[in-house]
Amino acid sequence: MDIMGKRKELRHDRHTVSLLTDHLVITPKYRGKILTGEVAFVTEGIIRGTCAEMGLKIIEIAVNVDHVHLFFQYPPKYSLSFIAKKLKGRSSRLLRQEFPHLREWCDDHLWASGCYHGSVGQGWEIVEK
Repeated sequence: MDIMGKRKELRHDRHTVSLLTDHLVITPKYRGKILTGEVAFVTEGIIRGTCAEMGLKIIEIAVNVDHVHLFFQYPPKYSLSFIAKKLKGRSSRLLRQEFPHLREWCDDHLWASGCYHGSVGQGWEIVEK
């Protein structure tokens, strides 16, 4: 089965069949290069756990020093803004609890207020690049 076939599995819920996918990019405030070492490892764990709780299927995740890329499939009951808010809010709170130096760097919130969403329907080859 090719990449397109593997990635385009339909989601079957009680009353819907869907194929909703998104490419989300979030960045720390001021594009800080803070996602290194243990912080990066814990960040990925928090995001994976939150996605599992919400029923989001992670296709790919990459934590870089100054941003996080997340490709995921999601159920139609959630809006993309709700998903971003949940992921950013929980990870910010937990990371600042776990790593006090992050609270000193930015006390009120860790992530920049905006984020990037790219609807991923056709053209998986662009996302993979």
